[in-house]
Amino acid sequence: MNRPGHAFVDLPGRATIPTLYFIGVTTGSSSIRTVFPLWAGELGLGDVRLVGIDLPVHAPRDSYRRVVDFLARDPLSRGALVTTHKIDLYEACGDMFDEVDPLARLMRETSCLSKRGGQLLCSAKDPVSSGLAIKAFLPPGYWRATDAEAFLMGAGGSSIAISWYLARPQHGPDRPSRIVVSNRSPRRLETIRQVHAQLGTDITVECVHTPGPTDNDLVLAGLAPRSLVVNATGLGKDAPGSPLTDAARFPRSAVAWDLNYRGDLKFLDQARAAGHVRTEDGWVYFLHGWMQVIADVFDVDIPTSGPRFEALNRIATAARR
Repeated sequence: MNRPGHAFVDLPGRATIPTLYFIGVTTGSSSIRTVFPLWAGELGLGDVRLVGIDLPVHAPRDSYRRVVDFLARDPLSRGALVTTHKIDLYEACGDMFDEVDPLARLMRETSCLSKRGGQLLCSAKDPVSSGLAIKAFLPPGYWRATDAEAFLMGAGGSSIAISWYLARPQHGPDRPSRIVVSNRSPRRLETIRQVHAQLGTDITVECVHTPGPTDNDLVLAGLAPRSLVVNATGLGKDAPGSPLTDAARFPRSAVAWDLNYRGDLKFLDQARAAGHVRTEDGWVYFLHGWMQVIADVFDVDIPTSGPRFEALNRIATAARR
């Protein structure tokens, strides 16, 4: 029940078995609905459940706090994966977490809520899962060999994590020659700037205010050949469309990566229409993101490669919708 005076959020009832929540926008359409029970069986998790909690993009602060309060108080609610709301939920609920991991604190976002000893823990899994996904489609030495750039459209939690991963000094010369992050509103871009200022990033990270798709077109036109172009806006899944216009011109031999794997995926259609762009959807990112959270929430070891990972991959791919 929603109490008078509170922002509307359709909270589930008290959990009767160990439950993982999926906090998103259109959770009922996700493949995880069919994949999770199969993975739970493969991993020996026992009688567990996945429940979706849908909130509108940029929901009211009180909605996020009510969700987190419910998770913290309900004994069998084990944790949650957070998608579109990573930054907004963290901003609204930062004082409600008993522990915040260093990456979540740095990036001011959470993709995973879990419990240990009755305490509610906030962590950021995207820096790991995005890096694993990139390694799956870009070979080692790609950046060093090509001098390519990276263009991330959208300045949410995923772009913060991806730009952090790509800029890490540990990669040495195998990094983009430049990273550009664009967003419709300037406030989120400031978070990106602060993250890289704290990291002391030694490669160029440009933050560009792009109120409309034609502004992204202009950035795209100035990229080096073979650059990585990422749709991290949610457009194509959380809302229809693309951050680019149909007139956008991709750099020669670019790689277009949509973090979505479902929806209209117009961005990937635009990239394919160019005839010289390699395209990747968000399926592998989806796999690693969920595996990281499930491992944390249920305290189970899930390797990021090898036979057990491949078995989980086959199960998910067969159940994909």
